[in-house]
Amino acid sequence: MAVHIRLSRVGAKKAPLYRVVVADQRSPRGGRFIEKLGTYNPSGDVGALIVNRERLEYWVGHGAQPSHTLDRLLKADQRGQAKAAAATASSPKGRSPEKSS
Repeated sequence: MAVHIRLSRVGAKKAPLYRVVVADQRSPRGGRFIEKLGTYNPSGDVGALIVNRERLEYWVGHGAQPSHTLDRLLKADQRGQAKAAAATASSPKGRSPEKSS
């Protein structure tokens, strides 16, 4: 059984919301899945990706293949977290750069 980590669409018409799921490759996009790992909300400025990284690493370690789209979202999320961490570390005494004079 080939297992993939992919997005499963939920939500209303013209208001998409996606679940990050582990599913059998043969299952339909919105069909049966093995485990829910998180959510992705593309609406808004940035798009919020919330994923249980520990479970994601477990499934990847056991041979699950992330979809191309999910792989791209995960890499973008990691870059965003790295930039936020660098901005916090470089600001004096934990202040945001906009408010320091």
